[in-house]
Amino acid sequence: MKQFLITVVLFVSLGRTYADEGMWLPLLLGKQVYADMVKRGLKLSSEQLYSINKASLKDAIVIFGGGCTGEMVSNEGLLFTNHHCGYGAITAASDLQHNYLRDGFWAYDKKQEIPAAGLSVQFLLKIEDVTEEIAPALEGLSADDRSGKQSDLIAQVNEKYSDPLKNVQARVSALFKGNQFLVFVYQQYNDVRLVGAPPESVGKFGGDTDNWEWPRHTGDFSVFRVYAGPNGEPAAYAADNIPLRPKHFLPISIKGVKDGDYAMIYGYPGSTNRYETSYGIKLATDITNPSLVNLRDIRLKAMFEEMKKDPAVKLRLAPMYAGVANYWKFYDGETKQLLKYHIYEKKQEEEARFIQWAEGKPEFENIFTAWPKVYDAWKPYAKHRVYINEGILGASLAKFAATLIKVESDMLKQGADAAIVKQGLEAADAARKKFKDGADIISDQRIMAATCHMFYTDIDKAQHPVGFYEKIKTAYGDLNDAGTYKNWALAVFSNTILLNDAKWEAFMNKPDAVALQNDPAYIYAGGFVKNYNTKYEPLFQRFNIRNNDLGRLYLKGVIQMDPKKKMYPDATFTMRVSYGTVKSYSPRDAVKYDIVCTMKGVMEKYIPGDYEFDLPPKLIELVKKKDFGQYIDKRLNDLVVCFITNNDITGGNSGSPVIDANGNLIGLAFDGNYEALSHKLAFDKDMNRSICVDIRYVLWCIEKLGGAGNIIKELKLVKQP
Repeated sequence: MKQFLITVVLFVSLGRTYADEGMWLPLLLGKQVYADMVKRGLKLSSEQLYSINKASLKDAIVIFGGGCTGEMVSNEGLLFTNHHCGYGAITAASDLQHNYLRDGFWAYDKKQEIPAAGLSVQFLLKIEDVTEEIAPALEGLSADDRSGKQSDLIAQVNEKYSDPLKNVQARVSALFKGNQFLVFVYQQYNDVRLVGAPPESVGKFGGDTDNWEWPRHTGDFSVFRVYAGPNGEPAAYAADNIPLRPKHFLPISIKGVKDGDYAMIYGYPGSTNRYETSYGIKLATDITNPSLVNLRDIRLKAMFEEMKKDPAVKLRLAPMYAGVANYWKFYDGETKQLLKYHIYEKKQEEEARFIQWAEGKPEFENIFTAWPKVYDAWKPYAKHRVYINEGILGASLAKFAATLIKVESDMLKQGADAAIVKQGLEAADAARKKFKDGADIISDQRIMAATCHMFYTDIDKAQHPVGFYEKIKTAYGDLNDAGTYKNWALAVFSNTILLNDAKWEAFMNKPDAVALQNDPAYIYAGGFVKNYNTKYEPLFQRFNIRNNDLGRLYLKGVIQMDPKKKMYPDATFTMRVSYGTVKSYSPRDAVKYDIVCTMKGVMEKYIPGDYEFDLPPKLIELVKKKDFGQYIDKRLNDLVVCFITNNDITGGNSGSPVIDANGNLIGLAFDGNYEALSHKLAFDKDMNRSICVDIRYVLWCIEKLGGAGNIIKELKLVKQP
């Protein structure tokens, strides 16, 4: 009960450090936070923000797919999200004859909408505090016992609140590093259809060059529709399903924004770790981030070389490339910002104050005696883990081959169960088809050669799989020569049964563990992954359990040290609301960034035929005529494309609605700015900006560029006076 009281008092008494900082739980805003939102301009009641009994803003916000946010914008299930969130579905619907990724797609009636197989949305039904059901049973347990027990208790609560027959799923989230537990209950809809998307030259205008940068001129949006069964309940895809009638949808304001306007962003921020220690910051800046950036750089260059040569390769690799590129630049920027603003040193200062306070308090006084030892034990192997996930398994062939470890294990078991082996092989066969459909052999072979070489060079020789590199040396030559690895990778790709349809079919007809064990691709992936799993994964698990437990105690102590400290829980891909204003900023001396980017800036960046800065001919024609219709910004006499706010967001907020003081949609959040890429670990109150596509540009693209006036007619527009 004591644990519960601590956390409830924490939420109720919360004020703010800065109005633009914090990803707040809409259920537990607290009076001071809500009062501050009103002070900043909010016109809605707290019940309009979140209610389980009446329609509220929460009912218009959905989890889109596995890692984005979307919002309902009509009473017929119409949904807006980002172009990069719908990227996979757009790509899957495309082929060389109907290249919707390149050319865009618009459904001019519901019959033309394209089912997006495998895509789902989830609506939040309610949030409940279940701390009392979990925390008391964890008191007094060791870190190891606590970890296992907590997982069991969470599974029990999830089962209790779920209802598979109604597609209702419950997921407990441990907040404040396990000092509070809330259960989030969702209902999932699985019939989602593509309605519209601009050409990639609009939806990804600026490409990797402009990614995480302001000024920005990207039309990052796509349109989908959610369908339900005839009774309005979730249902698998069927031709006679009907558009979902959501409990609430967002009206759309085309009045435009000005500096200082109230802005609120709802969504599902993925993860932050703002209560990280100096040890974690040091590990990120010295080892994990630079390793990830270097390995992803190799992969991106190899893919890009082939993508620019062949439209078919570009279409095939586009989703993978986009995913790798996004966080390649992010982690590079994060490291630079953490170092620039001396976050490591600032964390040390906070920890010194805590150590002084904790003297004589048995529960807390030894935390910072134990913590350095935990990091010292794991640090020698941290780079190895990154090199497995981002390097060895960065090659698609190796990643697929590694999935066959379980197949091998099942076949080798004493008295192997034929049914289990068959099931594993069938799953492997399906995975192989998916892998082959999404891979490019030339670039993948190059990636395998380069990352295998990097592992040899960068990882302690004592951690290498026994005998692996010695065999490469014997067969292919000097291990310091890049050519050795190119020849080895060529042999792997030429001789593996995983790429040879006839040999794979023979293996499927007559499964043989020895044949798998002798396959060069499996020898490579299996050798590295088994080596890591047996020797180093247990060390990582041990590190994780102890690090998490010390983090829990530290945060518990911080709360007790200063009960009035204004805190909010880290992002955990659960519904949050952040609030702030449309706001300009000065990133460096003599430079000031305006709040908006316009079509004038789009045309200034336009480079005909360029991979990142090309534009559709129709768009250029419309701009020349200044045919902006009702979406023109009369103050600027131009079409506003993007704007910025100082809202606190992170990955997962992609597609989140930017909402004005009256609850109207004014834009879609899609990115952050490079000057504040430390935001997962440290929020910058001065530099942080959320980059948002202006809703007027979205509607202009739909109506003028796409000619889909039918979509516009569905929306509830709040027009200029």
